[in-house]
Amino acid sequence: MTHNIDNEKLVAYVLGELDEAQLNAIEKRLETDKELQDAVAELRATAALAKHALQQAASPVASLSSDQRAAIEVQAKENSDKTDAERPLTLLGLPGGTATNRSFVPRWPVGFLVAAALILIAIAGLFAAGPTLLRSSMMQSSTMSHDHGTTPRAHAPVADLQSGGISAPAAASQTYYRDVNGEADELSNNYFVAGERAKERKVSAFQVERLESLGYLGEGVRLDAATRPGWVGDPNKNFWPGHNTEAYDRIFENPFLDVVQNPLSTFSIDVDTASYANVRRFLTQNTLPPPDAVRIEELVNYFSYDYSPPDGDDPFSAHVEVAGCPWTPEHRLARIGLKGWEMAEDERPASNLVFLLDVSGSMQPPNKLPLLKEAMRLLVEQLGEGDRIAMAVYAGAAGLVLPSTPCDNREAILDALGRLEAGGSTNGGQGIRLAYDLAVENFVKGGVNRVVLATDGDFNVGTTNQGELIRLIEKKAKSGVFLTVLGFGMGNLKDSTLEQLADKGNGNYAYIDTLNEARKVLVEELGGTLVTIAKDVKIQVEFNPAQVRAYRLIGYENRILAAEDFNDDTKDAGEIGAGHTVTALYEVVPAGQDVDLPKVDPLKYQKPVDMAQAAASGELLTLKLRYKQPDGDTSKLLAFPVSDTGAGYAQATADFKFAASVAGFGMLLRDSEHKGAATFDAILELAEEGLGEDRYGYRAEFIELVRKARALGAAE
Repeated sequence: MTHNIDNEKLVAYVLGELDEAQLNAIEKRLETDKELQDAVAELRATAALAKHALQQAASPVASLSSDQRAAIEVQAKENSDKTDAERPLTLLGLPGGTATNRSFVPRWPVGFLVAAALILIAIAGLFAAGPTLLRSSMMQSSTMSHDHGTTPRAHAPVADLQSGGISAPAAASQTYYRDVNGEADELSNNYFVAGERAKERKVSAFQVERLESLGYLGEGVRLDAATRPGWVGDPNKNFWPGHNTEAYDRIFENPFLDVVQNPLSTFSIDVDTASYANVRRFLTQNTLPPPDAVRIEELVNYFSYDYSPPDGDDPFSAHVEVAGCPWTPEHRLARIGLKGWEMAEDERPASNLVFLLDVSGSMQPPNKLPLLKEAMRLLVEQLGEGDRIAMAVYAGAAGLVLPSTPCDNREAILDALGRLEAGGSTNGGQGIRLAYDLAVENFVKGGVNRVVLATDGDFNVGTTNQGELIRLIEKKAKSGVFLTVLGFGMGNLKDSTLEQLADKGNGNYAYIDTLNEARKVLVEELGGTLVTIAKDVKIQVEFNPAQVRAYRLIGYENRILAAEDFNDDTKDAGEIGAGHTVTALYEVVPAGQDVDLPKVDPLKYQKPVDMAQAAASGELLTLKLRYKQPDGDTSKLLAFPVSDTGAGYAQATADFKFAASVAGFGMLLRDSEHKGAATFDAILELAEEGLGEDRYGYRAEFIELVRKARALGAAE
């Protein structure tokens, strides 16, 4: 064997008996070592067969009879020369049939298979000792996600049992998951046991069923819809549970701020939508998203709103609406909206695009490279003779797949795309350098010059440190080439890295979970995705202390800027694409109302500043904006005073209501301390009031997601 991992350790891996360090080491090797992948798949098949044999016996057994041993040897020998599709599933008495796209019967030497079966059965015999042994060997897991095709099967809770002084939890929710193709349960032992605030643990189907039969799942441990295995595998559908390494930056929610001490609120705009699509992925799979995956501004900005377009020389218009706050009626809610000017298809400038595509081993599953290729085909179909595409890929090393090619030679582009296959490690840094070099080499002055990076973000070779990758992107962004980041897949999605790469690369970040989402981003919103009409767009709001006691910016936690950054043209900020809308919400506490704010001791050397005459104007706030032209270095300032007419929530526009419902939904998913009286029922009512025309059905889809979250028991 070339993988240099002894058989005993592989058996321990299959049984889930390795410590975390050993587990991580093997799973890292699994990403690139095809022989090791086959070995693990075959061992899992052996385990499934052994489990089936145990199920056929009247009681657990710890050894094979001479007849069983002879049957194994004969059938394994008979199958050794057959293809995967020809091998009958009769080993150890498994019902006959043929394996389709799976390799259930091992290809290793008969002696080793027999030894492996004996080891697995002997260890499985220990499980009959009861739940105490199982509980001692189990570690809880953080929330997981599974790949497309995994079929959940619900089991009714087992009644409380008293056995050996152990009582089953009264409301244990028990669901376990079959293999990726939904094969019969006895053909898969890919199961997870999970609980909150604990580590991952793979558990065999035999263990799971033993726990279920006793009605005992351990303290705080459950098998439920919040636990999904992250799958990795090869094109032949030899799947195994993968180690979930999805990464999200910690979000510390914006607090209420005293307007006297903090009169200015400054932040960078954000047109990313990845968080919404990712949240939808979790909910569609009957799983609540991790709180840090919920970036409320990206949920709100996933939807377009009916703001009037600009009518002057500026590339976008600004709008502010103020009404009652639905979750805290005594407060006010201010909605700031920006609308970029629309661009007709025949007005779009010539494009110089470089596809930078991750073809590493982690991109094998159907919702990664195969979906990526379909998404890129959609984009290619939208481009014309004035556009050019180059294609670079990266795995262990980066390479040029297609030189810059006119899009009227669509056949050559699609052919290069169709030949891509996944394999190897992930040298993202080298790929980024190559892609930007290609974009600069073919730079179109006055046109669209953009790198489109499509990946799961799992950079593990070369430049791997997130800080180094971000500095690399910041440096490359100075070339005038913009960046679009498309995230794919689950189980090892590096969301925090991808978001920051887009932010620092003068770009946008979308998560592609379905072909429909690819169509939204790359077809319906093509202009906004590719064509930047304003860069380094900053918002600064000055609140009037005569009208406002305190305020809170909802979302945008990782976009906050210092007040002095607003006038500093060297500070990077967000970009607006053609036709984009940007929305931000402030919850405002009117002057004279009590609010729990952090206390600051009185200053020794200064006295509070007196209010200026403008404070008596009745204005609620002044909205200030700065932006640069896409190829400019100097910003332009816009300013708009805003008054509060005192409108109640019932008088608000449909768009205002819908945006508020999405923000409230995000707060519920995050279990925010600022959610006030928000409930899923109230959010549903608000969303339905704000449904509007809903041309593409995205708002109706949101309403269904709210119902899904309510059914899954998210906090209220």
